[in-house]
Amino acid sequence: MADGRKNNGGHSTKGVAGRKPKAEEQKLIEKLTPLAPKAHKALEQAVIDQEQWAVKLFFEYFYGKPRQQTDITTNGESLNKVEVSKEQIDKLIDKL
Repeated sequence: MADGRKNNGGHSTKGVAGRKPKAEEQKLIEKLTPLAPKAHKALEQAVIDQEQWAVKLFFEYFYGKPRQQTDITTNGESLNKVEVSKEQIDKLIDKL
């Protein structure tokens, strides 16, 4: 290729994309399970110390994250529904 695409810095996702195999995930869970009590204790202490990240994490897992509302089209204005009759559509089609 003369356009230099092979030098664009991209990478192949063959073999590395997607989720890890279930067996590998299970091995990780088995390895980390003995640390669960220490992790809970550390989170508990961080919440007691009012660490912002810990309080946020606690509430997000306990109550769930609040729904995020995003308005990307109307800038907060309401949209007006436009009614078009069959006759208006037929007139437009005839003009074409």
